[in-house]
Amino acid sequence: MAVPKGKQSKSRTKKRFANYTATMPTLVECPHCHELKEAHRVCKHCGYYDGQEVVSQKEEAKN
Repeated sequence: MAVPKGKQSKSRTKKRFANYTATMPTLVECPHCHELKEAHRVCKHCGYYDGQEVVSQKEEAKN
């Protein structure tokens, strides 16, 4: 049975996972208000998702 001769250090262990790179989220155009939004998320500008209003937006007071 194969057994390691010694304990592997923390820095050596973490080197396996060090090649991760963060990526930008995918942005798509909202079909309702035509603003950019993240894919598969509710639009921050209009509150619509998949053609239905999910989050109602408060109307701004016009003074």
